[in-house]
Amino acid sequence: MNIDVGHWLRSGQALLQAEALLLDDALADCFGWETLQVGAWGEGRALLRGARTRSRGVLAAERDRGADVITRLSQLPVASDSVDAVILPHTLEFEADPYGVLREVDRVLAGEGKLLVLGFAPWSLWGLRAGVTRRGFPPGLRRTVSLRRMRDWMAVLGYDLLETRQYLFELPWGEPRDGTQSLRRGLHPLPAGAYILKARKRLHALTPLRPRLRERRAVLGGLVEPSSIK
Repeated sequence: MNIDVGHWLRSGQALLQAEALLLDDALADCFGWETLQVGAWGEGRALLRGARTRSRGVLAAERDRGADVITRLSQLPVASDSVDAVILPHTLEFEADPYGVLREVDRVLAGEGKLLVLGFAPWSLWGLRAGVTRRGFPPGLRRTVSLRRMRDWMAVLGYDLLETRQYLFELPWGEPRDGTQSLRRGLHPLPAGAYILKARKRLHALTPLRPRLRERRAVLGGLVEPSSIK
């Protein structure tokens, strides 16, 4: 997490509070051995506090106080099919190749594992401000990825969509309200600024294939039909 976005997040604790609450609920049924947060977002492990697995860790692309491992997010030093849950907290929006990162996450996630993605909505005031701000908003953001595109990517990778929820009913300027208020639409007329998507990696059953028999030439009257090749 770069210095600019780190400073921005320290002044926007309401957003982190709201997202930590959302992830507490989303992780309630994620059991097993390992939960990984891929990409730093905020300081420490606030987003992992609801994890029910025995172990949890943070992998980041840059040195960060809460990171356990610094690595390229498109080449994770993690064994294939070994992780029970992965959190991507706005990670895809800061990476040059978001789909490449998603494919790498798919590699390490075990069958029936859960994937949780946080993203800013392009067609909201947050998304519009991100699009017109030269340095990105939050600082360093490269692009926003719509919920519709995320659904398409999940379908291509063979995931079952479990849940989506919209949040961040706040204006992208001024003093933020309490985090719990960001989760409620109330009388707010504007679209939500962000979403959370939860999906499950489909476990493909292996179907044994019968060995294909070699094709034989037709037999006519007990004699092999002559070949036309000379």
